[in-house]
Amino acid sequence: MRCLNGGLLVNYHYTRFGEVLLFLSLKPLDTQGLRIMKFIQSTKNPSNHLTNNLNKKNTPTFPTELNPIVKERTKQLIQKAAKKGITVVITDDFRSAADQDRLYQKGRTAGGAIVTNAKGGESYHNYGLAVDFALKNRSGDIIWDMQYDGNKNGKQDWYEVVDIAKALGFSWGGDWVKFKDYPHLQMNFGLSISDLQAGARPNTSSLTADTNETK
Repeated sequence: MRCLNGGLLVNYHYTRFGEVLLFLSLKPLDTQGLRIMKFIQSTKNPSNHLTNNLNKKNTPTFPTELNPIVKERTKQLIQKAAKKGITVVITDDFRSAADQDRLYQKGRTAGGAIVTNAKGGESYHNYGLAVDFALKNRSGDIIWDMQYDGNKNGKQDWYEVVDIAKALGFSWGGDWVKFKDYPHLQMNFGLSISDLQAGARPNTSSLTADTNETK
C-alpha cells in the first residue's frame, strides 16, 4: 500500500507475523502529487491484517464434560467396588468454572464451611479430569463415613474404594499435604493446573496419570 502525502512516498511491507514496517522515501512527486493527497489501498490493509492476527491467537477452551478416559475408569471403579459389595456413588464429576467459583465462595462470602481452595479454572474438575465419590449404605443413604464397613470384611469400604481407584490410575485427594479432599479422585495425565490453563489437554490415547496435587 502507498500513501502519497507531502512529497513522501510511504511503502508498507508485511511480515508473516503481521507487523507493519514503514519505509519512507524522499522521492519527490510530480506537481499534481504535491497538490493532492491520495490514499491508494491494495488488496491487503495493514490495520485489518494486524486485527486478524490478533483475533487468530489461540484462546484455551474449557471442556464441557468428563474426559472419556476418566469417565471409563470411573465406570470401572463402580463395577469393581460392586463386586466387593460396595456401592459407590459419584457425587460430582465435571464442574464448570462458574460452578467452581460458586463453590469457592462457600465459607467465604457465602454460608457454610470452606470446601475448596480452588477458584474457577484452578480445579481438575473444570477440565473433566476429576470426580468426587461417596458410599451408599444398606439403608440406601449416601454417606461419607470413612470407617463404614458395609461388606463386613474387616476393612473400611472407603479405603477399599481408594485402593481400587489408585489401581485404575486415579490419584486421591486424601494423600494431599496441604488440603486433604477425601472424596476427590483425579487423573491429571502429567498436566499441572498451569498447563491446563495455558491450553494443554491430555492425550486421550495415554492411560498414564501422575499424582500432582491441585490447589
